[in-house]
Amino acid sequence: MLQAVGLSMMETDVYRSLVAGVAASPREAAIAAGVDEDTARRLLVTLEEKGLVHTVDGLPGQFAPSAPDVALMPRLERSTEDLNKARVAIAELMDAYRHHSRGSDVERVVEIITGAGAVRQRLQQIQDGAREDLLWFCKARYVAMPSGTNRAEFDALRRGVEYRVLYERAFFDEGGTVDNVVMAVRAGEMARAVPALPLRMVVADRTVAICPLTSTGPADTPREVSAMVIRESSLLEALTSLFARYWEVGAPLRVTAEGGIGGPGLSTDEASISPEDQHLVSLMIAGITDGSIAGQLGVSRRTVQRRLQVLMNLAGVSTRMQLGWHAARRNWI
Repeated sequence: MLQAVGLSMMETDVYRSLVAGVAASPREAAIAAGVDEDTARRLLVTLEEKGLVHTVDGLPGQFAPSAPDVALMPRLERSTEDLNKARVAIAELMDAYRHHSRGSDVERVVEIITGAGAVRQRLQQIQDGAREDLLWFCKARYVAMPSGTNRAEFDALRRGVEYRVLYERAFFDEGGTVDNVVMAVRAGEMARAVPALPLRMVVADRTVAICPLTSTGPADTPREVSAMVIRESSLLEALTSLFARYWEVGAPLRVTAEGGIGGPGLSTDEASISPEDQHLVSLMIAGITDGSIAGQLGVSRRTVQRRLQVLMNLAGVSTRMQLGWHAARRNWI
């Protein structure tokens, strides 16, 4: 869960075991995290170097967690900076392409296709040829393939191809899109949402990608639709890394009992949480244990856990880390 901020799964387990308590020795942390004592000691030293834990004054060999907002939010902000740098790098690569498109190396790596029909045909071919996975950036306002018309996805899902699709929030403003995404998720698509995406793209098996060059849609505008087909190259690697960065911070979309989509910003009233819930979220982000929060608020621990789950459902997220990130971005705290 915390790989997005540079923590391994084992480091996450040890840090989580400390957050759930006050202080712990390597032996206690090992028991709580389910690892051996030597491993726990090594992980605690690594976490201390990363600023996530510290030794307790007057208690030799005891480690306590640093507050998650202080220790982790700056790392998340740095990840966002990396995304921005990747976006700039892609723009620079596009400039290089435009200036050197006649070179043989560029012609081998980048192919330009023109016309909405040609773009749709190539998208079909790429999906039909995929064997492992397809990575999608879906922006609002289609340029070649309207929502709900991509039947190749369902054929690929039946073959066992993994679909990971990132939708920007405005995508769901168009009529019928929610029903189409619900159908895809039920068929096996893994979907997440982010506030906005920098471009449209599809990456197949990490070997080929398509990026429409038209910045706005829909396809029936007077502008002619064109797209780049990008083969194995540093540009393709950059696009794949860009997808991975956005995927890490995207909030998973779930099909609700009513057949709708639950996710960030799709149906959430951003001003709907009470001052009591704001206080609860602030305590959670500060790393206070559920038991201590319950004592401060004068409620049971189960009530605290149930209320946090309600807030996660409201935010359209599945983890407390994502809830803290969402709360900070939505000014809930």
